[in-house]
Amino acid sequence: MSYTIGIDVGGTFTDIVVSTADGETIIAKAATTPADQSEGVLQGLIFAAERLNVPLKDLLANTGRIVHGTTAATNALLEGKTARIGMLTTEGHRDIIEMREGLKPERYNLRMAPPAPLVPRSLRLPVRERMRPDGSVETALDEASLHAAIEQLARANVQAVAICFLHAWRNPAHEQQAAAAVRARLQNAYVTTSSDVLPQIKEFERFSTTVANAAVGPVIENYLGRLQTRLSQAGYNGELLVILSHGGVASVAEATRLAAGTALSGPAGGVAAAVALARDGMGQNLIAFDMGGTSTDIALVRDGQPAMSDGKTVANARIALPSLDIVTLGAGGGSIGKLDRAGLLQVGPDSAGADPGPACYGQGGTFATVTDANLVLGYLDPANFLGGRRHLDLAASERAVTVLAEQLGIGMAEAASGIHRLVNTRMADGVRVATVRRGVDPRGYTLLAFGGAAGLHVSAVAAELGIGRVVVPVAASVLSAWGMLNTDLRVELTRSQGQLKGIDTAALRASFAAMEAEGRARLSWFDGTVTIRHAADMRYGEQVFEIAVDLDAVDWDSPAELGDAFHRAHEALYTYALRDQDVVLVNARVAAIGRLPAAGRSVRGGAGAAAKARRRVHLGGWMDVPVYDFLALAPDQTLTGPAIVESDTTTVLLRPRDTATFDGRGWLDVAVG
Repeated sequence: MSYTIGIDVGGTFTDIVVSTADGETIIAKAATTPADQSEGVLQGLIFAAERLNVPLKDLLANTGRIVHGTTAATNALLEGKTARIGMLTTEGHRDIIEMREGLKPERYNLRMAPPAPLVPRSLRLPVRERMRPDGSVETALDEASLHAAIEQLARANVQAVAICFLHAWRNPAHEQQAAAAVRARLQNAYVTTSSDVLPQIKEFERFSTTVANAAVGPVIENYLGRLQTRLSQAGYNGELLVILSHGGVASVAEATRLAAGTALSGPAGGVAAAVALARDGMGQNLIAFDMGGTSTDIALVRDGQPAMSDGKTVANARIALPSLDIVTLGAGGGSIGKLDRAGLLQVGPDSAGADPGPACYGQGGTFATVTDANLVLGYLDPANFLGGRRHLDLAASERAVTVLAEQLGIGMAEAASGIHRLVNTRMADGVRVATVRRGVDPRGYTLLAFGGAAGLHVSAVAAELGIGRVVVPVAASVLSAWGMLNTDLRVELTRSQGQLKGIDTAALRASFAAMEAEGRARLSWFDGTVTIRHAADMRYGEQVFEIAVDLDAVDWDSPAELGDAFHRAHEALYTYALRDQDVVLVNARVAAIGRLPAAGRSVRGGAGAAAKARRRVHLGGWMDVPVYDFLALAPDQTLTGPAIVESDTTTVLLRPRDTATFDGRGWLDVAVG
């Protein structure tokens, strides 16, 4: 038997999906271990092996591919547990990362303190050198200045060094010289250069991304090294791949080199799953709605393609690498309900996380969380959580919610219902950010719900938004891990063109050729088919920001065709085009894609079944509703709400007037009443 394995480490649970050669899918969950995520990964693999009834060593020995999504980089940035880093930069420019772009995140907040940079000023050291924008040398690299700065970093015991020189995107020679000198002196340090991480214009974005890469580089390097060692000791000898923020996967070496590219590693798997399901007939326009234990991630799939962005800000660190456009909210099953200073109920962003977790986990948690509220309201079966491996303590949830209810002066059920409704409202607002603010009407989309908690909330969220269709896959609780097995190897490359006006077609073609060669070289270890995609960041001459334009079907030797492609893209985004204005092609982009075989589908319809039980739930008032076994539903079997549909890891709440049909391809298709 041959297997492929997807691993998604979340804030609360680590999800494992094992796909067999005959298309069967086995899922397992283990508690995430924040101190060392690799421990939770190995525990999850042990659970998966038990479900397959094979020894762990045999499972891993017969596994051809493991794809992993990790929150290690994100957690390090959010928690301030990054490496101690130093920065070498062109003399006179060490404050670029502190001055940023001149705008505050909240521009009208007069009391907002400036974000603290990842590297303190005392470790941002100037080096005497300078390149001109055309790549010629203004000031040669001063060896004495460079070595003095390196010695200062050595005395400070830095773990990583970011090298960010002015105009290195055009000519990286000085950065490369400096990197060689740093590696010779600081042999154990992680060294990264802006010309390697993000060779494009806009100094703040290039510098900030490189600094972020240095900050999380040692974290990712150490974590993936530990994980590889553990997997090898357990019997795995295959390739470990890591999903990156752009939705493709990469080798450990590539993920370590571009460590900042793992900042959205986990959520990217969910979007990859949405794209795969769109391709398999779920619908071309989907809103991926991933509600886990700590957060909710929302992304748009339009015409079967994921929405992309030119980067994200994580914990005040601007990472300007290509990434999926994902909106993240601090709203999940572990989100804590409490009163704010005005005495009003709020839910999140504080979370109970994996440790101690919600009060019902019995691990010392005392605050009322969304999971506690759902348990009090009867939506969860305390004896069937994680297939019975964890028994939920209903009494502990009732105590936690009662404390909050007494503070509010209302009953326990009303307080629990308030938590449930408030988190729904917050998530609906998140969907609006991902759609309405992008000029998209969500009512024309299907809400794809996944993650451990989404099924209990998605119908109410859809109703608030006017969305008429919701789908919940059988494997909703581990869909991100499944999605990681349904994406491809991907290397993203970019080169700024340095043009102030018009389009230099010869320079564009040369850039594409150089990037294609580099992309193929980085995938030289891969023995499958590699395809190349071409795009560019373009704008009108007087604009400040660019938009991405697909150039695969465009004649690169024709400025008129290139310009027309931009006009069409601009009109699609903003409803107008200025065809009499000059078009500037700022960055050329290439994606080198190595095709990987897709995983089997996680669908196994049953023979059909009547309700297996009834449960008392609170839906405006207490009522008894039927409970159905998700895995026993037959294709085309229809259910009417109110009802509950549950499996070992997923529970779906159908509200009054909802109608659900089990689709034989593996999902519950809900018409929202």
